[in-house]
Amino acid sequence: MTTDNFNAPEALSEIREQRATKRRRSFRRSRLARYRSELVALRKHGASFHELAAWLRSKRVKVSHTTVLRYLAKLPELTGEPYAKLPQR
Repeated sequence: MTTDNFNAPEALSEIREQRATKRRRSFRRSRLARYRSELVALRKHGASFHELAAWLRSKRVKVSHTTVLRYLAKLPELTGEPYAKLPQR
């Protein structure tokens, strides 16, 4: 390749664009999203995270109680409420 046809700023912007698309994270919807309203209602009525995980197992969704805890902690319905706070370490 000859240097008289080479456009460095254009090549650099193309490289950065390619790297940016590779760097993007893919978003996958949570398996718990289908049961969001039921989980929120059960939690507001005092269900523990272990009980919620057991309820999900009856729906053929095998998840850990900590997965349920992390999912509910991110929901706006429960943010700032005492029933979705993460335990202090």
